[in-house]
Amino acid sequence: MLDWRFLYLLGATPTGYLAGKLLRGIDIREHGSKSTGATNVLRTLGKWAALFVLLVDIAKGAAAVLFARWLSGWLLTQPAISTPASLTPQDLEACAVFLAGLAALLGHARSVWLGFKGGKSAATGLGVLLAMSPFVGLGAALVFGAVLATSRIVSLSSILAAFAAMALVIGFEQPLPYRLLVIAGGVYVVMRHTANIQRLLAGIEPKLGQKAQ
Repeated sequence: MLDWRFLYLLGATPTGYLAGKLLRGIDIREHGSKSTGATNVLRTLGKWAALFVLLVDIAKGAAAVLFARWLSGWLLTQPAISTPASLTPQDLEACAVFLAGLAALLGHARSVWLGFKGGKSAATGLGVLLAMSPFVGLGAALVFGAVLATSRIVSLSSILAAFAAMALVIGFEQPLPYRLLVIAGGVYVVMRHTANIQRLLAGIEPKLGQKAQ
């Protein structure tokens, strides 16, 4: 059986925090915007550390989904495993992906290693999207990139990418568990950016490369 605690711990790996400790011996939560995300890592540790944190956080979400998809398919081939006749293999896979993505997002947002605090889940959520539904994930990534290129504001790019992902998963044919996960994850990402939204409205949200106020 799939142990969801493993996928939670995968998501809970505090990449930004570890980068600060290993590269400079600091707690990154005491610097810049106090976030463990790649944007604050960029401000505090530099571009290469930020790129590494970004890629690892994306990989955490994608790995959880891919592992769940592989394992659910493998379990269905085992004679000792019985499944309800009303559920198709596709239904079971979609449910496994839903739970895996949820576990990874929960781990990243509420890491046991950081006192059940964590990041805003944008990068890990993108990894979940890319592995779960590449079309939705690429669409969200394109929106993020386009907004970032024009505004140079990471928070605005993340918020609009979350809305784009929700719109895409609703507008196109996707399994119900996928839709529920993307909507819940998108709403969570937007809610985690409440302080950023307030700064955006006040016109004081720092742009890429600027220090947080």
